Amino acid sequence: MFGIYDIFIILPYLLSLLCIIFAAWFGITHWNKDNTNDQSL
Repeated sequence: MFGIYDIFIILPYLLSLLCIIFAAWFGITHWNKDNTNDQSL
């Protein structure tokens, strides 16, 4: 896989992909939700 055989090199790539997937999921699910707990002045 891309000439990378060490787990400590593959792990950051996998974690970054996981973060991208989570951020996309979170953004899609919370896109147009109303913020009823807004307590700003």
